[in-house]
Amino acid sequence: MPDPQPPTRETSPGPEPSPNHDDENIPYTQFACIGSGFSAIGLGATLQRWYGISSIRFFERAPDLGGTWTVNQYPGAACDVPSALYSFSFATNPSWTRILPPGGELRAYLRRVAGEYGLVEKMVFGAEVERCEWIEETGRWRLSVRDVLTGEVRLHECQFLFAGTGQFSKPREWDVPGGVGRFKGVVMHSARWRGDVDLEGKRVVVIGNGCTATQIVPAIAGRTKHLTQIVRGRHWIVPPTDKVVPAGVRRVLQWTPGMLALQRFIVFVIAEVDFAAFSTPNRWFRARRQAVAEAYMRKTAPEKYHGLLIPEWEYGCKRRIFDSGYLQALHAPNITLTDEPVVEVVEDGVRLRDGTLVEADVIVLANGFQMNDILDGVPVVGRGGKTLKEHWQEFGGVEAYNLTSLNGFPNFFFPLGHTSTVMTIENAINYALRIIKPLLEGKASIAEVKREAEEVYVKEIHAKLDKMVWATGGCNSWYKMESGVNGNKKGWNGMTYPWWSGHYWYRCLFPVWKDWEYSGKPSKSTIIKKTRYGLWLTTSLVVVLGGVLMSRWIKVHGSSSVATLVAAVAQQAQVLQRKIGLPGLLNSLRVVTRA
Repeated sequence: MPDPQPPTRETSPGPEPSPNHDDENIPYTQFACIGSGFSAIGLGATLQRWYGISSIRFFERAPDLGGTWTVNQYPGAACDVPSALYSFSFATNPSWTRILPPGGELRAYLRRVAGEYGLVEKMVFGAEVERCEWIEETGRWRLSVRDVLTGEVRLHECQFLFAGTGQFSKPREWDVPGGVGRFKGVVMHSARWRGDVDLEGKRVVVIGNGCTATQIVPAIAGRTKHLTQIVRGRHWIVPPTDKVVPAGVRRVLQWTPGMLALQRFIVFVIAEVDFAAFSTPNRWFRARRQAVAEAYMRKTAPEKYHGLLIPEWEYGCKRRIFDSGYLQALHAPNITLTDEPVVEVVEDGVRLRDGTLVEADVIVLANGFQMNDILDGVPVVGRGGKTLKEHWQEFGGVEAYNLTSLNGFPNFFFPLGHTSTVMTIENAINYALRIIKPLLEGKASIAEVKREAEEVYVKEIHAKLDKMVWATGGCNSWYKMESGVNGNKKGWNGMTYPWWSGHYWYRCLFPVWKDWEYSGKPSKSTIIKKTRYGLWLTTSLVVVLGGVLMSRWIKVHGSSSVATLVAAVAQQAQVLQRKIGLPGLLNSLRVVTRA
């Protein structure tokens, strides 16, 4: 079946009028979402799967859906998370052609899932959200949306606002003195790649050597007359994990029941074990991984470049890079690597600090993104006129309760942190939809996390983050702000989660209800789809009984990260059972465990 095509701006159907509002001309949907990538599509699909709700509108600045994977279409673009995890649990895909999926396949996958759930027609493309404001009188969010082609600004209102903008869409400005205005050639950022620029026989300068640059260089080097790469920092580069998935394996995954689930579980366990390298007490584990990476880099890269490539800081302090042919490509005679910074851009190239003039026809900026500019700089105004920026200044940096919510910003959710695995995005979405279920049932209209709960959570998570390699490894990275705030000398880390993925799944599965405040007038339920009791009962029993058995196993054989997680579920279940009995326990699990 061919991929569904995105509607044009003219054919996108309009939302229903705003209910009970003074201005009936303002369009309204129950849900609105900024973005159209994994977070947005996951939200739209889960709303339908769980509750049968389709009243949602997506606003996407780009001309097509896909989020990060539509913005980043540079040569060699691919994910560095295995496809078995970088996909939705409810929409597994046996047809990935590689272990690490290329960008084109990821866009096709997202388009297919969006098409299956009828989400494409609910997306407005070329629509840049300029402002989001909470209207206290109506208990609604009001969005100001600008058409990027005409400049026309329109309003839209919703009860629930979700932000799925991600962190890999807004390019970082190149901090070169004097700017690039004098350059006669082409300057393009990796996230603004121009397909009309022919690199055949051209002199190319690549700025940066992070994850993006190490994918671009081997992909374009063979076409260039000469490629000069300006190294801005060092990174641990590990042996490649990417391989072609044979057609026979894809057929087995497609036609053998349970194989996709087994594959996903195995990859998940491997990824969880690898997470041990980031914890300070596990320096021995990290040292082993670092030794492997260093040996690989010395063996694969040209010896003359070892001093430019091999870091002095600890493995894991910055995002590690899976080699995609980059180190081997550096042996090519038409590639030059240098760490001399650019001090000036001239008409025919760039001048380095040592006075060298590097002639160029094309300058490629692979210098990263504005990672701490959450929500892509969109002003979000909550209760009392307080903005997100002001709220975060009070805390010392970017944060969110359970990585999703903020006090003073009711009915507003967004997945915070570096969501490299789609499992994290799914957990955040599932958590938010569990939290607002009483509202969807008509018992209230507003949900807001309590200030004290947010403060306790932030202290807890940063106390743990300060003990992770991102704070102790001796490097500066985009994971954290360059300087500490509010007494935090190690810098503020708003991009990472310090516990296992299973830990986050557990916290999202069992919300702490006392941390939330519900208000507003009751109304009619908007839930259309009924709970599938057989599935939630089976799931509940598996979780409880499996936890009990695993806790007994731990007493005899010791603990592991996965076992400890399941035992925690069992312990929670046993406590609840003692308090409310088995029928009450099952009823509680029904509330938080959805089909």
